[in-house]
Amino acid sequence: MQDNRPVNLDLTTIRFPVTAISSILHRISGVVLFAGVALLLWALGESVRSEEAFNQLKACLGTGLGKLITWGIVSAVVYHFVAGIKHLIMDTGVGESLEGGRRLATATLVVAAAGIALAGVWIW
Repeated sequence: MQDNRPVNLDLTTIRFPVTAISSILHRISGVVLFAGVALLLWALGESVRSEEAFNQLKACLGTGLGKLITWGIVSAVVYHFVAGIKHLIMDTGVGESLEGGRRLATATLVVAAAGIALAGVWIW
């Protein structure tokens, strides 16, 4: 039996629903946090090694790349936190319908975007 269903190999034409985008970003932010924790633990170890190492780390984090990395880690924390709150809300039975899930996913993206923007202003 031959399968006559169309096969779409161009991933740029696929339009994901907002719930999928929210879920994918939650997973990505978790991976970034995993790597970010390792980086932050290394930075903490360096900062307490000596005063000179602390000053070098402080200078490194004051550069554009250092601020970008810091903002990336803080952004992952903000998004993961907001998405986690969404999951806690859904655990209470709120937003379990298709429309409720869409609304909560949209609210997650909006609140997280605002928090990430505020973090960017604070860091830069």
